[in-house]
Amino acid sequence: MHICIFGKLIGEETAETFTIAEPPICYNNLGEKVNFLQKNNPNSEVAAGMAIRGPDRKPIIYRFNYEKSPPEFQIFVDYHECAHHQIGHVDQPHPPRNSYEHLMNESIADCLAILRMRDEWMRKTLDYEIFINTLVKDMEFIGFPEISITSRLSNIENCYFNYGPAGDFLEGILLGKGSN
Repeated sequence: MHICIFGKLIGEETAETFTIAEPPICYNNLGEKVNFLQKNNPNSEVAAGMAIRGPDRKPIIYRFNYEKSPPEFQIFVDYHECAHHQIGHVDQPHPPRNSYEHLMNESIADCLAILRMRDEWMRKTLDYEIFINTLVKDMEFIGFPEISITSRLSNIENCYFNYGPAGDFLEGILLGKGSN
């Protein structure tokens, strides 16, 4: 099970709600179509995604509370969770949290997510800026240490500005050739 949690800063009297974006097309590393299912938790102020196999063993991405984040952010979470399916992380034993293997899986999923977002979804630079600003605010709100935030941003920015097409990146990962 892979979970990506993000939220929006709270503290305002009126919580802003956002239009829920259409999910991207996603197939896992076995060629199975991944289904996206919307779930909501009225007690939560965060948007989250979770990549799993359902009870019927079909690949699923749960989209929790997406109305609490802008579409630019929702799409990144969708692509991030899709990456876990595309790479095959969902069908592998989950490494211990914060282990080298876990952090590498998350970094690779972030990289593939931002590349797909850049290649398939973004209309303008503003989309990237909205996404980055939301990511920073949400990680701070959740309580991530500054080093985790800057490390994640550095990885995402490096991928976004310096890597080629998402398909080439994914192929390199699946063939075990590395990331670039």
